Amino acid sequence: MASFVGKKYKLEKSENFDDYMKELGVGLVLRKMGNSISPTVEVTLEGDTYTLTTTSTFKTSAISFKLGEEFDEETLDGRQVKSVITLDGNKLVQEQKGDKPTTIVREFTDSELTTTLTIGSVKSVRVYKAV
Repeated sequence: MASFVGKKYKLEKSENFDDYMKELGVGLVLRKMGNSISPTVEVTLEGDTYTLTTTSTFKTSAISFKLGEEFDEETLDGRQVKSVITLDGNKLVQEQKGDKPTTIVREFTDSELTTTLTIGSVKSVRVYKAV
């Protein structure tokens, strides 16, 4: 089992997230909300199904998936995409296919989670600390 399963990580710092949301077409009000919250992320595993839960004061969302299998996802900003998540060492690599293809790499250590979100030439890095 991956060492990050069952751990919780709270957002500590975020770089270029507003530009990332702009590139996705997120409106001003939702961008302001997105920039103001510090969500907590947790990954759980039951059998061969992972669940990635993101909790904030505004919303809790969860996606359940099996590694390497495509699934339908509604993103936090309401887009409908097809996603595939693979495990590469200590990284969960997510490819979202839709109007604006996006790559999300979640790299876990014992003390933090670094999430790199890329759409086109725009990249955002968000660092979460284990809690």
